[in-house]
Amino acid sequence: MLAHTRGAQRLRHSQPKYYNDNDNKSAPVQEPHKTMKPLAQPANEPAKKDTNRSEIVYINLRRAIIEQALLPGDKLPEDIIGERFGVSRTIVRGVLTRLFSEGLVDLRPNRGAAVARPSLEEAHDIFEARRCLERDVARRLLQHITEAGLTRLARHVEEEEAARKRNSTNESIRLSGEFHILMAELSGNAVYARYVNEIVSRCSLILALYGRPHSSECAVSEHRDIVQGLRARDEKHVLHLLEHHLESVTARALLSTDGSGVRDIRKILDRYGT
Repeated sequence: MLAHTRGAQRLRHSQPKYYNDNDNKSAPVQEPHKTMKPLAQPANEPAKKDTNRSEIVYINLRRAIIEQALLPGDKLPEDIIGERFGVSRTIVRGVLTRLFSEGLVDLRPNRGAAVARPSLEEAHDIFEARRCLERDVARRLLQHITEAGLTRLARHVEEEEAARKRNSTNESIRLSGEFHILMAELSGNAVYARYVNEIVSRCSLILALYGRPHSSECAVSEHRDIVQGLRARDEKHVLHLLEHHLESVTARALLSTDGSGVRDIRKILDRYGT
């Protein structure tokens, strides 16, 4: 028992002690904090990088379709797209599948992918659905639009006007559709926003396939009038303006044109590649 006690005392005395400079070494203090080594990079970092690359390809390829730089029927070879964006064919395949689910791309067995070519019957159905859907969006928007929302719409119209003055036809086409998508987002209904996004995008394909050239001047003036009607909270006037606007778009869209011809996708994607 005595040997055990002496051993314990020696053990206690052998432990290092740390003292404050001002206490005459009367009391031990805690050992200074040791700096921790930085954590290793997460194991899923490559997966995040692939996700970011996939999103970049998706955004730019979708934009090329919406802006009608890529037209209905244009082939979308995985190897060429991968080369232009610096990604693997696996990533390209995932993006094409995503665009297929939105109705913007056709995936044909043993023939590869191509920009979708809606039939004339599909075009009529899509525009009819769009007119019904956007009327409901406008009614809800009149109830929920805020001053900040009105400002966002007004700024968007300014962007459309700037694109028109630059004679940037492709950008004007995209911005014109995005005005309607923004209206749906500001309505506060996520389902409306998702469906308007899809249907407006498909309308761009129809306009490229069957329509007359885009009139950015008409689009800008009509959009500006709609914003003014929303600001005045005039439901009857807004619905009238929207109906007239969509009738004009529908009339311009449902015309027959020849969309044949082989186009060089490499040159088209040069403007959208990273």
